[in-house]
Amino acid sequence: MAGEYGLKRHFDGEAARLLGGKVRALHPAFDIEGYAAEVERRIPDKELKGRVLVLAEGLRTRLPGGYPDAVAVLLGALGVELAEGEGMFTTSWFLMPVARFVEEYGLDHPEVSLDAIEAITRCHTGEYAIRPYIQQHHTLTMRRVARWAHSPSHNVRRLASEGVRPRLPWARTLDLFVKNPVPVLDILEPLRGDPSPYVRKSVANNLNDIARDHPDTVLTTALRWLEESPTPETEWTVKHGLRTLVKKGDQRALALLGATGGEHIEVARLSLTPTTLTVGDTLVIDFDLTNTDDRTHHVTVDYVVHHVRGNGRTTPKVFKLTTLELAPGERRGLRKLHPVREIRTRTYHPGEHQVDIQVNGLVKGAGRFGLKI
Repeated sequence: MAGEYGLKRHFDGEAARLLGGKVRALHPAFDIEGYAAEVERRIPDKELKGRVLVLAEGLRTRLPGGYPDAVAVLLGALGVELAEGEGMFTTSWFLMPVARFVEEYGLDHPEVSLDAIEAITRCHTGEYAIRPYIQQHHTLTMRRVARWAHSPSHNVRRLASEGVRPRLPWARTLDLFVKNPVPVLDILEPLRGDPSPYVRKSVANNLNDIARDHPDTVLTTALRWLEESPTPETEWTVKHGLRTLVKKGDQRALALLGATGGEHIEVARLSLTPTTLTVGDTLVIDFDLTNTDDRTHHVTVDYVVHHVRGNGRTTPKVFKLTTLELAPGERRGLRKLHPVREIRTRTYHPGEHQVDIQVNGLVKGAGRFGLKI
């Protein structure tokens, strides 16, 4: 459809034909063209999740009446397991309605549905479908999730982490884990140094979610993980799992990751050019760092743009710049090009924007530029 963008644009009549063709190979009575026509009729003005639900509902009315028989047909259409590095939203995006089918219609058959979610996640993902089962069949589901954490499949191990994330994007919040993250951390224990980057990224994202509500618990856990499992894989997981705390300038998180001496670093010669920009321009940030101490320090350098909002107030956004070591008395120049470009998640407003330079979470310098719309 003209003017559409993002993943949602793929979920239309052609997606219904693609998925319907795979289903009809196992269920010859499946009406592909009727399915596609219904989807085209119902999707206008719907966003991604609404469109996926339309496709799932169309499957339900065209498959065998009993849920176990219907889901068995869908599982037969899944295909081969995704290899490491194959994207579920690129290689197997069209299977999203299959996972939604289990999410919507399988709660009265939890054992069948958990088996189905495990199969689906090998070829797509089950991270959204699992969440109502955590809420309505909690003990049974968490036992299964704990088992998944030891699966030989990297996709299933990743589901063990991703499915229990308290604040998974696009998904319902798991309030019970927001309040008490201990069951989630128990699932993550065997995954902290997983050999799969796909799994470790999920574990780090999960840790980052928990840190928003329980920073002390996460810091204690991260320290123990580093002591018990001093491997590059675990170090990567911890570093990325603490990223929000680092951006907030949490001194404990920074120290845990080896940052030292922020109080001894000075920022000089800070310049922002041009001084006035329009959307589409690039801001050039130039400054010098100097270590005034008599010891070498490892520092994390970020910059913070305070974006002007529609009401005239500002909202800070932290951007990573670099990490480096500065010898005693060393002075080093840094330069960053910051494009001021349109993105869907940010609306620009005219006015004076402040830019802070942070060293180990401490604001060491500030400048301003004007934005015209």
